[in-house]
Amino acid sequence: MKALRVALLGCGTVGTEVARLLTEEGAELAARIGAPLELAGIAVRRPARHPEVPQDLLTTDAEGLLRSDIDLIVEVIGGIEPARTLLRDALSRGISVVTANKNLLAECGPELYEAADESGADIYFEAAVAGAIPLLRPIRESLSGDRINRVTGIVNGTTNFILSAMDETGAGYTETLEEAGRLGYAEADPSSDVDGFDAAAKAAILASLAFHTRVGAHDVHREGISEVSSADIAAARELGRTVKLLAICERVRGESGEESVSARVYPAMIPRSHQLAGVGGAFNAVYVEADAAGSLMFFGQGAGGVPTASAVLGDLVTAARNRIAGGFGPRESAHAALRVQPMGETPTRYHISLDVADVAGVLEQVAAVFAKHEVSIAVVRQEGRTADANLVIVTHSAPDRALRATVDAIAGLDVVHAVTSVMRVEGEST
Repeated sequence: MKALRVALLGCGTVGTEVARLLTEEGAELAARIGAPLELAGIAVRRPARHPEVPQDLLTTDAEGLLRSDIDLIVEVIGGIEPARTLLRDALSRGISVVTANKNLLAECGPELYEAADESGADIYFEAAVAGAIPLLRPIRESLSGDRINRVTGIVNGTTNFILSAMDETGAGYTETLEEAGRLGYAEADPSSDVDGFDAAAKAAILASLAFHTRVGAHDVHREGISEVSSADIAAARELGRTVKLLAICERVRGESGEESVSARVYPAMIPRSHQLAGVGGAFNAVYVEADAAGSLMFFGQGAGGVPTASAVLGDLVTAARNRIAGGFGPRESAHAALRVQPMGETPTRYHISLDVADVAGVLEQVAAVFAKHEVSIAVVRQEGRTADANLVIVTHSAPDRALRATVDAIAGLDVVHAVTSVMRVEGEST
């Protein structure tokens, strides 16, 4: 059968592995697809930086490459532009797309899905979340007949490496981040990872698929890990917990019974007995809770050239099979169109650590603030030290807005010297 021509956009860590696998595994892929795949060209900005790739495949003219006789596109450029324009134009001309670009999907997904729908092209993006872990396809297809209620995941390997190392060694955030950089787990500019942007884009994709609702990165509440201290890690350990940066997507029901979607990313304490607590190093794991299927756990390498290329090749095989059969894969499912709940309305729990004056009546004053804001206290622990004391409070579930207002009010009490730590608590019944 006639070969299907593949254009590769980008040739970084992932793109290089995709090109290698297309060449080395060509015969096996052809057997699986029913037709050979021909790598027609690779669009890059600086061809001289890619000596490992046959130079006759390289071009700086991405638009020209895509306007040649191309059947399938693999996009691993990253970022919004020029990827958005290139993929939108290709999809509108019926060329199927495989992308690993989480930021593009989180920002411009609906635009690309509509272009694919109009032409009958495919768009696959398994590699955009959790690398090699088969996650999006099960949510998108295998669980399409079920009702997913919650998705909780560790979806950023850099932050998980840092928090795991802090927990294991007792080291602080700054020195652990430096170690992550030396080992290659953190970029020279780690802000996308440690400030939660990477995880928020992935959370938007997960929420969109799980709840059949368009959720963009701007809809996701985002907090990073740069404020997590060794004292926070130690406090979590004392309570039988560990700290993880979690992406949480869930259905929530208001007092009126109306359903909405909550999507958020933040560091949180979870029990050491929780399924996600033992996920260490740079690994990813996602915990899915559904009505009929129950609880499902997806675990594996969430980043890296070879693992991510594995997910890309899986999508490419599927898109190629569809091309030969004259059909297409699943389309965007956004029929539910649920409201995205603001973080202030979302129920959560807080772990609060306070430095307070070691005098009589302190606890009563603090408790009165909680009562005023209608926040219930679950755990209190106080340790005295000469002229002051450390007061640790864990709340029951309450709207985040009320919890935040409570913390602000407590900070203004004369008997409170400092609010030393505020962290959410997840994974426990409330």
